[in-house]
Amino acid sequence: MIITKTPFRMSFFGGGTDMPDFFREYGGAVLSTTFDKYCYVNVRHLPRFFDYSTELSYSKIERVTALDSIVHPAIRNAMHMLDMHEIRLTYEGDLPARSGLGTSSSFAVGMLNAFYALKGKYADKRLLADKAIYLERELCNETGGWQDQIAAAFGVLNKITFSSEGYEVKPVIIHPERKQQLDNNLLMFFTGFTRFSSDVQKANAGKVDKTKQLLEMYGLVDEAEIVLTDKHSDLNDFGRLLDHTWHLKRQTGNAVSTNSIDELYQKGINAGAIGGKLLGAGGGGFLVFYVEPDKQDAVKKAMSDLLYIPFHFENGGTRVIYYAAEDYKLNDERMVACK
Repeated sequence: MIITKTPFRMSFFGGGTDMPDFFREYGGAVLSTTFDKYCYVNVRHLPRFFDYSTELSYSKIERVTALDSIVHPAIRNAMHMLDMHEIRLTYEGDLPARSGLGTSSSFAVGMLNAFYALKGKYADKRLLADKAIYLERELCNETGGWQDQIAAAFGVLNKITFSSEGYEVKPVIIHPERKQQLDNNLLMFFTGFTRFSSDVQKANAGKVDKTKQLLEMYGLVDEAEIVLTDKHSDLNDFGRLLDHTWHLKRQTGNAVSTNSIDELYQKGINAGAIGGKLLGAGGGGFLVFYVEPDKQDAVKKAMSDLLYIPFHFENGGTRVIYYAAEDYKLNDERMVACK
């Protein structure tokens, strides 16, 4: 039995510049972190006592005898890709899916990590990120960028740069007290709306020329990194840059936000937040605000109709947290576990 624990990600700057069509021409970069909310994937071999060979439990339960009968596209394609058979897979998450936190990519990374472990193979962070990108973007043909898979695999606070040659991951090194202050100044709220990120990306595709906005958002990544790493910088500038990138993102397509979300964001600003953004591709999910400690009670009161989600930064990407080898032998036409 294998259990993997994979964090969800919070993207601050550069979202949209991680799309291959953009960064292969202009370059791209993202500043993001993972935090202490996770998805857990439990995988084990399924004993041959049943009239099905594979059992999957996520938001629904699937029991099938052929891989091609699996409805979940990521599981089906991943099992084909890594030649997995006769397994039981269970998924659990601390936060809802389709909510702007890269949950589908965290699941993909965690699942692949579990599959490799079940086969007795070690998969490093880059391999898991690469395979998850290939799984979601090529095999499943889902529209989107590359940042989610990389963040889930590598973890921590990173600057991820993209180019025609691929990507590079560089941890953002800041003083622990400054990082703690940033952590303390961020508040997150669940809007209650969920959506498929790929649907939002498709809805915005081709509607407006957003190159100008994306290039400016690309430039904000370096500015934000300087704010974090330069001890003489005003950390509140991080919040001001978040507000700026929110307004830029708002110009990249009508599906990025809704009137209700715009009103919620403005309520947060009016209550004292310096800046914030809607996480993910847009259209719903989680709002994050940068708020100084003395204004946080007022912002929480203004957001009282929403669910407040306390969180903290975490220190690693996907990992195997439980490993128990299973050996089987055939005995009287039954599979019997052997210790």
